[in-house]
Amino acid sequence: MMQRRVATTHEMLCRHLSSMSLPRPPQRREEPDSRRKWRTHAIPLEFGDYTDDSTPVDEQPVSSLYPWEEEELELSEEVKEMQEQENAQKSRWLENAKPPVRESIIDDRGRAYGRGGRKTASARVWIQPGLGNVVVNRKDFVDYFERFTDRELILQPLAATGTCGKFDVTATVEGGGHTGQAGAIRHGLARALNHYNPDSYRPPLKRLGYLTRDPRKVERKKVGHLKARKKPQWVKR
Repeated sequence: MMQRRVATTHEMLCRHLSSMSLPRPPQRREEPDSRRKWRTHAIPLEFGDYTDDSTPVDEQPVSSLYPWEEEELELSEEVKEMQEQENAQKSRWLENAKPPVRESIIDDRGRAYGRGGRKTASARVWIQPGLGNVVVNRKDFVDYFERFTDRELILQPLAATGTCGKFDVTATVEGGGHTGQAGAIRHGLARALNHYNPDSYRPPLKRLGYLTRDPRKVERKKVGHLKARKKPQWVKR
């Protein structure tokens, strides 16, 4: 009897509680999150394009190339420019490597002129087609130069070019001794032949060194020396 009454009371309590309307907590209203919200301004979808957002979309420059493609394009332009500069430099080198065009220098009287020097002597030489007469200071070179070596020195350019007896030589020389004057006439005669026909006469004259001025001179005397390099005898006591 007692157990049945307790069960009945329990059942009644469960029914009462189930029939009661318990207040539910108010549901939390979801507010829009600014971090999750999509950006309202335009964002270009190209990779690596960080243009200013304040600039209107219509005014922003639109590039059809990716950044690495632009870098490759700039690099190729630099390489192309360097290659053009190198080719221009090579063309200048080839142009400068060509031998200069040499022309004959002959006056109205058919003469070629050459100026020569040796030691302290200087000579002016004119050549023109003739019988091979050589005149030095209005004298025949045989009478002017007594030494055979000086005469041979003067005729060396004619022998080298094979023109002995084909040109008349007129020379005016001053300064120095006979050897220096003979060397100056040889230098001037070689230059005159070069001016008369550079294509035929220049190669042998250049090969033998007749067109080069000889810079050797007498060395000056030094203070305390007997000569340029000679010193007095050393005495211990």
